[in-house]
Amino acid sequence: MKITSRRVFNTLTVAAILTLTGCATPSAPPDATKQAPAITLREGDIIKISFPGAANLDTTQQIRRDGKINLQLVGEVDAAGLKPEELQKKLIDLYAPQISSKEVTVSLQSSTFPVFVNGEVGHPGKVNADHPITALEAIMEAGGSNPETGNLKAVKVNRLEDGK
Repeated sequence: MKITSRRVFNTLTVAAILTLTGCATPSAPPDATKQAPAITLREGDIIKISFPGAANLDTTQQIRRDGKINLQLVGEVDAAGLKPEELQKKLIDLYAPQISSKEVTVSLQSSTFPVFVNGEVGHPGKVNADHPITALEAIMEAGGSNPETGNLKAVKVNRLEDGK
């Protein structure tokens, strides 16, 4: 078998590009003086919306790829990029003419984030994770390392935090 420079490059760079919180990192112990970072809703998140004064409007939905959800009476609403509290305020305004109680609760039920695995794996590309995973777990989710050309000792992890 002829070994090309491309194959050598791929072999040496079984790359697991992990975005956001995709790599399991030990977290610091909680500090009572610091607040937890605010959650920002994104595509793929599952949210529960409750209307205490109008239970028939309660819904649990996944935020679509276009960042929207579809709600009774008001139609499509942009949800991605907002904090749950911001979406609550938006929904209170949108539903003001229809509901008597000016109370809406938005809670995050589950969240997914993309992990991109490239290189000599079974199925390179995007893997959706719903919890922090290690580089090895991401590689295994992508079909594992190619036994002939993959090299798990040469894995590179690139993590994007705040788009950097």
